[in-house]
Amino acid sequence: MKAQNIIAAKRDGQELADSDIRQFVAGYTSGEIADYQMSAFLMAAYIRGLSFDETTSLTLAMIESGKVLDLSSIAATKVDKHSTGGIGDKTTLALVPMLAACGFTVPKMSGRGLGFTGGTVDKLESIPGFNTTLSLERFVKQLAEIGAAIAGQSSEITPADKMIYALRDVTATVDSIPLIAASIMSKKIACSGEVILLDVKVGSGAFMKTIERARELSNTMVAIGTNLNRRVGALITDMSQPLGRAIGNALEMSEAIETLRGRGPADFTGLCVELCAVLINLAEPDCNMTQAIDRARESLDSGVASAKFAEIVEAQGGDIRVLDDPSLLPQANIVHSVCSRSAGVVSRIDAAGIGEAASALGAGRQRKENGIDPAVGVLIEKKIGDTVKSGDVLAIIHGNDPTAVDCADKIIRRCYTVGAEANIPPLIVERI
Repeated sequence: MKAQNIIAAKRDGQELADSDIRQFVAGYTSGEIADYQMSAFLMAAYIRGLSFDETTSLTLAMIESGKVLDLSSIAATKVDKHSTGGIGDKTTLALVPMLAACGFTVPKMSGRGLGFTGGTVDKLESIPGFNTTLSLERFVKQLAEIGAAIAGQSSEITPADKMIYALRDVTATVDSIPLIAASIMSKKIACSGEVILLDVKVGSGAFMKTIERARELSNTMVAIGTNLNRRVGALITDMSQPLGRAIGNALEMSEAIETLRGRGPADFTGLCVELCAVLINLAEPDCNMTQAIDRARESLDSGVASAKFAEIVEAQGGDIRVLDDPSLLPQANIVHSVCSRSAGVVSRIDAAGIGEAASALGAGRQRKENGIDPAVGVLIEKKIGDTVKSGDVLAIIHGNDPTAVDCADKIIRRCYTVGAEANIPPLIVERI
């Protein structure tokens, strides 16, 4: 079928055959189909939607556009996790070594961030010398040797997804659940995860603003993975306020290190333990959730997870001294406290606004090619439900530009609502 016929069929609401979708994606990857034709197809898919079968076909087509990681020589169960992202979401940094400490192999390919703060790759690169650009051969070798590797997404894995996402970003077709699901699951499956956990954020600081959409995305991704013979689960988790205290690359790296040492914020530590336990339970159904939670906590309490992270840092060229002395991470020149002008209870924090403040400081980027400042960001001192007096510190800004610090101060003040009472949102909203 010609490209224009496939576009017209989807424009008119018809369900496309598996072969049509695979040929269309393959043609686009090879250069036979033009950007404007793929853009037209994406808009048709955005407006008309994709059935589950079409979404699965798109997932497979993107997997087939590149290499599939061959981990058959590694005996341990391969587990992977994906988060849809949010403010202060640094879970990969702690969860990967926790899972490796529990005996799993963890092939984690991550990306750079867009918007509020950097991605996992940016956060890791705040460690001096840490190399996130690994060849597939070196990536697999490290997995075989120490059980975990965290690197940037290889250009050899799902290249069609990278090309298609670039078009979605500039054609207002990002916010499509089938397109999101196919993008995420193609990368997870191409990285050979046998057991996959999806952390779908919901709330003001997340891409999914409502529980209904978060649930729809979760169910779609779980169904795709299950249909492709993977063990898949999802947690819908709250992002109505920042996760943990730190927002900003080096600040988040420092918080992850402290969490691996058993000194992290309660909410962040609790989420890491829950995610680890769910993955253990998915991989080993005979291990019930109570036992799995005990194993996850033991990985932290025993110091094994922290030691495993040290192995990852050393293997990837990072300065392991930062694990004992986080002050060796990039430091901001300006440290500024944002103090409350009223007394009461913190009843609301605009998580997206806190992210905006961090971005204004230079912690995030608006385009993938933009640079970031790894030292800057925000530390949250008061969270929903905390009592405050006038003059109490709500947040601490770490910045390098006085004008940006002033801007962030104004934004953060607008983010806090101090009232008479508060409803503290549950961190785990739903398990699928």
